[in-house]
Amino acid sequence: MDRTLSAPGKLFLAGEYAVLWGGVGRVLAVGSRARAFVRRRADRRVELLLDDGRLSGDTTPLGARWVSTPTAAFHFVARTVDLALRAVAQDAPGFSIAFEPSPLVQGQKLGFGSSARACVLAAEACRTAMGASFDALKLALVAHASAQGGKGSGADVAACFAGDVVRYRRADVGPLIEAANRGGFGGALRAAPPVDVWRVSAPRLPMAYVFAGASASTPALISEVERTLAGKDRERFVLQSDALGLSLEETLTRGDFSGTRAATEALQALLFSLGPTRTEGLERVLALAAATGCVAKQSGAGGGDGCLVFAPDVATRDAALASFAARGLFATPVAAEPGLRGEAQPAPELVRWVDAAD
Repeated sequence: MDRTLSAPGKLFLAGEYAVLWGGVGRVLAVGSRARAFVRRRADRRVELLLDDGRLSGDTTPLGARWVSTPTAAFHFVARTVDLALRAVAQDAPGFSIAFEPSPLVQGQKLGFGSSARACVLAAEACRTAMGASFDALKLALVAHASAQGGKGSGADVAACFAGDVVRYRRADVGPLIEAANRGGFGGALRAAPPVDVWRVSAPRLPMAYVFAGASASTPALISEVERTLAGKDRERFVLQSDALGLSLEETLTRGDFSGTRAATEALQALLFSLGPTRTEGLERVLALAAATGCVAKQSGAGGGDGCLVFAPDVATRDAALASFAARGLFATPVAAEPGLRGEAQPAPELVRWVDAAD
């Protein structure tokens, strides 16, 4: 049994931080897509293959018995495999999974949710290889949160799985992480409520993404913000974020650039009010976007990564892209992208990796 899968990246439209505290995250799935190739084995062996290495082990009902401790590069996919085996909780066939690398700019991640996408691909690859019936989205959410010590909202996972534009509320995966550690994970996963994620209409305005020049550590930023914002202040932030996020969603759906600009500028001001999200790189991108007739906001936790840019028309967006490129900034058009899917054509390089591991 061979299967090739692919999944998109993600960019936040609205709801950064608010989604951690009960608010709504609005997230855009974007290309370029990353692929994974999975092959069921005749033995109990597990082989995980990346462009920079290989992790081997054996399947057991309690997870994978790895030959060596997973390195940082394998942290998220190894955790997903462990949880998939615990969800099945019985002797399972082995499998090999090869993962395509996510794109880098000058050796840095772009902020497209590479770890979330890896968990989504790994969860579906395991489900396919074992012929299992668990909910791959729920499992990917648990794996991603567990690999981060319970941190994160899961909005990036939901977007990579569902695709297009999603409206998402944080799933409470704490009890599922506990069940994974103590036993009964498969039953707990089946009994858990459905994930609160809905696809909404795609934006009708041209968009671009601009990398601000430095990767950000989302867990570190979340910890810093949560130390300084609590109680009623968080509640007020969530109410403002949800209202502005709805306005942005509606104006993008209508193709209303004036309304989108107002909502985007207000959302950015709200995010900058948190303090540590502001950087010179982000402010430079925001100013350049405005100077070319566009509007931009940080996408994600801030402190680096990049910005989503909205333009009134394609010509204005393309002029903005040229302006960013002239200043040495990576910039690319983006549009809503379908979610996790099987591919009819295999990925030759990934097939070769798996052939070599057999």
